[in-house]
Amino acid sequence: MTSAIENLRRDFGGDVVEPGAAEYEAVSRAKLVAGSPAFVLRPKTVGDVQAAVRFAVGSGLTLSVRGGGHSFPGFGTNDGGIVIDLSGLADVEVVDEGRRLVRVGGGATWGQVAEALTPHGLAISSGDTKSVGVGGLTLNGGIGWKVRKHGLTLDHLVAAQLVTADGAVVPASAEENPELFWAIRGGGGNLGVVTSFEFVAHPTTEVFFGKITFPAAETAAVLQGWAEHLRTAPEELTSIANLANPFAGGPEAPLEIHVAFDGDDPELAARALDPIRRLGTVLEDDVALHAYADILVDGAELPPGLELLGHSGFVERESVSDTLRILAEVGTSAGSPSIAIRTVGGAVSRVPADATAYAHRGAELLVATVAGGPKPVIEAARPGIAAIWARLAPHVNGAYSNFLGSTTADDVAAVYPAATYERLAVIKRQYDPSNVFARNHNVPPAAK
Repeated sequence: MTSAIENLRRDFGGDVVEPGAAEYEAVSRAKLVAGSPAFVLRPKTVGDVQAAVRFAVGSGLTLSVRGGGHSFPGFGTNDGGIVIDLSGLADVEVVDEGRRLVRVGGGATWGQVAEALTPHGLAISSGDTKSVGVGGLTLNGGIGWKVRKHGLTLDHLVAAQLVTADGAVVPASAEENPELFWAIRGGGGNLGVVTSFEFVAHPTTEVFFGKITFPAAETAAVLQGWAEHLRTAPEELTSIANLANPFAGGPEAPLEIHVAFDGDDPELAARALDPIRRLGTVLEDDVALHAYADILVDGAELPPGLELLGHSGFVERESVSDTLRILAEVGTSAGSPSIAIRTVGGAVSRVPADATAYAHRGAELLVATVAGGPKPVIEAARPGIAAIWARLAPHVNGAYSNFLGSTTADDVAAVYPAATYERLAVIKRQYDPSNVFARNHNVPPAAK
């Protein structure tokens, strides 16, 4: 290993951080999970990424690739292996103003993208947290405040550049390696290290954004009315319903309806939002006009000693009423995890299910539960949360990998329907036959 490290240092222009280094503690962990890798490699160029991948393959150690580092299972770190930290590849450049073509480095965060695009009057439909990485969000989907109007983040990806398991630099687009391009739009980190993304952005204005809250006692009725309204509301409106907010009283917390109206016309916004306000007794309403970049929230590292337990599932139209009835009951009962119900549909549903490796196009809602605390608290909560999802099982379909805290075979099967999984496995065999990139919701290469 000593000679391999010496060879790496000769070919690698970035930083090699090992245990004992002053910066090791800061770079060894992901945002939500601590780790103790043997090496953290911080490339500055695509050539550095190539050298890092070759070193990882030659070492036989576990390889993690980190963009923003927000994955619930902690894919961005490991114990005893190698981490490629892409934060040095974070340039954001508008390469063609007329086509609104934006090139983004594989280690950029969405806060960096929003800040860079604001002076151009542009945005890319992304998640809702500034420190979330462009890579992890895009490769798995991308559900945020513009999703109903503009679709998933990955739906605006037109090209990418990857370093594959053999250290080669490979382009992916509709014209070049189209099967690989299909696979990276939903297939997660299974295919390689994405060193750059090219997106088509859209013109943006300020947006109406905020929170409308209702008493917990009105949760059941408001949720049903909210979902019904979103079926016919303008696609400019995207919304999230939060129940059992642990910082506002848990099961006694008010129902929070968070809204984002993608436009700056107050009349149009009022038409979209007033029906929500009429659903019950409004306790708080702070909806106001904001710059799009300002509505993205700051992310935070999970303090040492705490863990998160997350799970997710999609809901199609015929199951919405039953799902919301169960969630209203659960969310106002003792022991409830935090519950978020996100609207999807709209532009997402107009893309054919087999057009990308993200296959859950028919969903109207996305449900996610999160519980946090020290390990004993999390272990004690597991049976209750499992019971909640057992009740939901007849009504939910699939899962969103960015909101999954585990990586079981059932999880992978929920993320990737059978036909999607089989196609990914064949593509995986071509680009990563030894399954070097396994720290993800993993699809092993198909047998020859």
